[in-house]
Amino acid sequence: MSEWKECIEQAELIFATYAKLFGESLLDIESGDDLLEEMYFADFAILSHGVQDDPIFNFANQFALDKFELNWGQMIELPSRYSAEAPNREERKELLDRVTKYGFIDDYQGIRISSTGKRFLIKEAKVWNLVDEKGVYRGQAAAFSKCEDLS
Repeated sequence: MSEWKECIEQAELIFATYAKLFGESLLDIESGDDLLEEMYFADFAILSHGVQDDPIFNFANQFALDKFELNWGQMIELPSRYSAEAPNREERKELLDRVTKYGFIDDYQGIRISSTGKRFLIKEAKVWNLVDEKGVYRGQAAAFSKCEDLS
């Protein structure tokens, strides 16, 4: 039951920080009981990772799971750096450093790789810091709908 509660809390954090940083709602819904379901079945990717030294994904909706060809259990055990191919990991780190410095970006483009090796280009992704109501940094989140299969 605590895993369910943590998932709901993560969804609420993603939703609230998006609205605060971008000045608009991530979804056409108010925060509440249906938020997790609406986020999970959104027609665009929503995912986040935590604050570990090697951050691990802690949220991914069905769109993101499908793109990365993983199930929920696999995704929440995956260090987020593995979402990029080894040659692209330095570029990914620079992106995350830029988000850390500025709080968010809304123009990310980069190549990602699924668990089976399929490559896809993410376009116009939004990436933002997750900061709770006490001002504590809790990781980063991303949302994207535009992506192009490369392999």
